[in-house]
Amino acid sequence: CGTAWHAGLVGEFIFEELAKIPTEVEYASEFRYRNPIIEEGTCVIVISQSGETADTLAAVREAKEKGALTLGFVNVVGSTIARETDAGIYLHAGPEIGVASTKAFTCQIIVEILTALMLGRGRFMSQSTMEQYIRELDAIPEKITKILEQSDRIKEIARTYSERENWLFLGRGYHYPIALEGALKLKEISYIHAEGLPAAEMKHGPIALINDGMPVVFVAPRCETYEKVLGNIEEVRARKGKIICVATEGDTDIEKLADHVIYVPDAPVPLQPLLTVVPLQLLAYHAAVIRGCSVDKPRNLAKSVTVE
Repeated sequence: CGTAWHAGLVGEFIFEELAKIPTEVEYASEFRYRNPIIEEGTCVIVISQSGETADTLAAVREAKEKGALTLGFVNVVGSTIARETDAGIYLHAGPEIGVASTKAFTCQIIVEILTALMLGRGRFMSQSTMEQYIRELDAIPEKITKILEQSDRIKEIARTYSERENWLFLGRGYHYPIALEGALKLKEISYIHAEGLPAAEMKHGPIALINDGMPVVFVAPRCETYEKVLGNIEEVRARKGKIICVATEGDTDIEKLADHVIYVPDAPVPLQPLLTVVPLQLLAYHAAVIRGCSVDKPRNLAKSVTVE
């Protein structure tokens, strides 16, 4: 549910690429209402920061009743989901005080990567390939620090558009879930309406919303979908939307199209979401502060949703 679902969507790409295991992602709140088909050998992974989310706990019980192996990726040690799943991995992100999840999201993706690497190693992946991914993971904290150094620039972007009440966040592939997460963060703590979409789906209706001055955020690092995303950026530019891009360091092509560019260091594609999400979290944070909103305790939200 919520941010954990977005982590699951990233995990779908990760598991299919690194472990070559067919993977589907479901909202926990919808899972048991469609009578899911659980075949022999099915593993159901549940992702929850608190380990107490009512919908997710109900999904665990449904999956176990149907004979699935259940694994929990949770942060709170000894939580109900941690106890009721067959096995699991703790995120060890430490207490997350703010209602809007950030560091837990990062840790959820890291656990997905590590799990997929171990599964991939057991199935087809060479030792050297796995070790290369581990080295790249080791470099992520330093790369995130480099992104955080751009906080003042991101603050100015937030200040420029903080009064705009409608935003679009667009991405493809691994970065579609990051677009969803960026939109959710802006909604949660800034109270700004934002919609996350696959960039290609913009043409199927939402492009009608784009007008002069509307902020459109593209998650557009160098990857296999990059050229397609450039085409989507040009479509928004032609309609006078204000383009904010999260792009790979050294990308001069995107500077010609975007009004603002936030650069992230390069990384293997499965690891890129760990980097591209950070500027969007900062953008939401600064917008919230500028608008006078409570960042840690946004209205109408709770850290653990314990009712269905």
